[in-house]
Amino acid sequence: MNIKPLFDRVLIEPTPAEEVTLGGIIIPDTAKEKPLRGKIVAVGNGTKDEEMVLAVGNEVLFGKYAGTELEIEGGKYLMMRQSDVLAIVG
Repeated sequence: MNIKPLFDRVLIEPTPAEEVTLGGIIIPDTAKEKPLRGKIVAVGNGTKDEEMVLAVGNEVLFGKYAGTELEIEGGKYLMMRQSDVLAIVG
């Protein structure tokens, strides 16, 4: 994958949602909670007002409705601004 986010944007690969079963009933993907955790796979250079503090490989937490969903080479990713990331895990 050869994608370089612009400015203060980051590309995140969300951690897959855990499959939930209730008494043998499998909950479909559409009803699962949206993942709030992921791994950064690409970062921009930042802006003159905001330095990029995130790096490729960081495990991060983000808001439930943050970012724009993208499908690239069969994988699902989120593109969001650095300010939409809540925390670095670990």
